[in-house]
Amino acid sequence: MKENVPWIEKYNPKDISDIVGNEDVINRLKKIIKYGNMQNMIIVGTTGTGKTSSINCLTKALIGMKYYRDAVLELNASEDRGINTVRTKIKMFAQKKVILPKGVYKIIVLDEADSMTSGAQQALRRTIEIYSYNTRFVFICNQISQIIEPIQSRCCIFKFSKLTELDIKKILYKIISNEKIEYDENGVNAILLTSHGDLRQAINNLQSTYCGYHNITYENVLKICDIPQPDLLKSIIEFILVNDFRGGFKEIKKIHSLGYSPIDIVNTLFEILKVYDLDEIIKMKMIKEIAFTNIRIINGVDSTLQLGGLVARLCYISKTLKQ
Repeated sequence: MKENVPWIEKYNPKDISDIVGNEDVINRLKKIIKYGNMQNMIIVGTTGTGKTSSINCLTKALIGMKYYRDAVLELNASEDRGINTVRTKIKMFAQKKVILPKGVYKIIVLDEADSMTSGAQQALRRTIEIYSYNTRFVFICNQISQIIEPIQSRCCIFKFSKLTELDIKKILYKIISNEKIEYDENGVNAILLTSHGDLRQAINNLQSTYCGYHNITYENVLKICDIPQPDLLKSIIEFILVNDFRGGFKEIKKIHSLGYSPIDIVNTLFEILKVYDLDEIIKMKMIKEIAFTNIRIINGVDSTLQLGGLVARLCYISKTLKQ
């Protein structure tokens, strides 16, 4: 059955031209493929923006499938993260002699490179220099601050931004058309709401909803993805805008009591506020406050009191900026 095939694999880009979003970065990668002038690279960006898919397309286009197995080493640095990996797998591969066409280099791809230990990165910087004549390194990471500066200085840095809703919709409608799925516009918008700009998450949510209900509607998506009810969160914003702390806190406490985690509540509130019809200055102040609350929750302060404090601060912003 078609739903048994993971769509994230089925629709994984096979060519660099199939990557959506980040046009400037993709055009630079296309020029590398055209002229073959590849340097060591750091690919940085949030999850689901096409970093790994882009590099897979790049390496296959540069190396060719004939030499791919011998000339490309792919490692997940979150698993192979220690100094022994650098001394054995990476160094041995860099030393390995492979007969390649002129101007073609061996490529070592380190996915989730920001998980590598500092010691491993220190050992790696010398390896990059020694084997620059025959090997290129590609570091894929979410946070470039976790990559030591000596490695950053030896690499070109490519920044992948979050995909726009238009980019994600383009792929979703392509899949919906190919799979002949029944849907409505509100259902697609609900998938966008639950994916937070992550294309991988959007495709997985689309397939999960289709497997569960064979119809992409607003209600079906929310049942599968189980995020806090957007209508309830909209009512919180309405209470905040009239400076009704008691009403807003009562609603957010009600959502929390349904079993939703504070991080899910805050993230969904952010997504709703982002598109809410509101004065831009007030909206930006509120989004900033939500971001600070998000940091506190990630650091472990995830009680109902934190949610109440958020509502109080948002009420204060609404009141002071309207005066």
